[in-house]
Amino acid sequence: MSRTVMGILSVGCVLAAAGPATAQETVVPSKYHAFRVVTVVDGLVRPWSIAFLPGGDMLVTEKPGRLRVVRDGRLLPDPVQGIPEVYTRGQAGLLDVVPHPDFASNRLLYLSYSKPVEGGAESTTAVVRGRFENDRLSDVEEIFEADSRGRGHYGSRLAFDGEGHLFITVGDRQAPPEGDLESHPAQDLSNHHGVVIRLHDDGRVPADNPFVGRDGARPEIWSYGHRNAQGLAIDPETGNVWITEHGPQGGDELNLILPGRNYGWPVIGYGVNYRSGLAIHEGTHRDGMEQPVHVWVPSLGVSGLIVYTGDRFPRWRGDLLAGGMVGEVLVRLRPTDARVNREEYLIYETGRVRHVQQGPDGLVYLAIDNDEEGETSPILRLEPAE
Repeated sequence: MSRTVMGILSVGCVLAAAGPATAQETVVPSKYHAFRVVTVVDGLVRPWSIAFLPGGDMLVTEKPGRLRVVRDGRLLPDPVQGIPEVYTRGQAGLLDVVPHPDFASNRLLYLSYSKPVEGGAESTTAVVRGRFENDRLSDVEEIFEADSRGRGHYGSRLAFDGEGHLFITVGDRQAPPEGDLESHPAQDLSNHHGVVIRLHDDGRVPADNPFVGRDGARPEIWSYGHRNAQGLAIDPETGNVWITEHGPQGGDELNLILPGRNYGWPVIGYGVNYRSGLAIHEGTHRDGMEQPVHVWVPSLGVSGLIVYTGDRFPRWRGDLLAGGMVGEVLVRLRPTDARVNREEYLIYETGRVRHVQQGPDGLVYLAIDNDEEGETSPILRLEPAE
């Protein structure tokens, strides 16, 4: 396990000499590729996720409950119709969007969102799919609703693997880490607090999921003991499932997700309580609980993750690109043998990086989530400077 302490200060002289990258086509040097950061489109409200469709359209979720279309470089004025009712208080909202791997033939689009329950007093993480045609979502059906209630820590990242399985992250719903930590809901397989879910594309549970047939366990669970994973990426070459998850104060993690494993929250970890700074965990290690591949202290507010596979930045191929909201950063990580042997901060102070996506053009796109009241947000793009 590797660890970054005071991560932004460890970037070194490359970014210190260049100064902060901005959205004004500043040329930014990095170890392997110089690049520009340019604005693709502006005027979005709390963008949470980016997805690309065959034909070039870009879809962007806005946290207040809208799905937007960017076509030919222009943000269409009207949001997509047919979106389900979304709970939008606090951390809640319309969250991730991914197309089905066979979208070109079936037009299926998947959305995660905060679903109101109990008359709107609470909410949970839910996933729906529907047919996206003529800028409208129809035949919408729910394929997953988490058995967890609360007003925060929704998780909600979605990704398909090479066999067509859908992975879903669900946060711990801010269940307090106190008392008997081994009895915390994220350590309980009978609910959906702090888990990674694996389903067929229609919501059925795969027969080879690790907890199928185990008494008291939800068969859709793939891994557990997570806090709030808002980065999820599957390497198409290796099949590795990677997540980045928010720690408390300090202790953000990069984890390699293996079936049936317990990732320890809140029994073990590397952070402390907000405000008080008091210890949460019983330690950093425990038999039967996985260690993170990488830890950030202080936290970056990690959100958004890709495995870069394009040809526009060839020396980044196979690397992880992780966004950070608190640090307003994009970080490149090179994993080898389940450890990070290189870390580079590519940009910082460009706004809260909520999502990272690779476009069909091989370029890197960032959703910037400016959370100040009345402030809009852009989608940025990294382009080679050569």
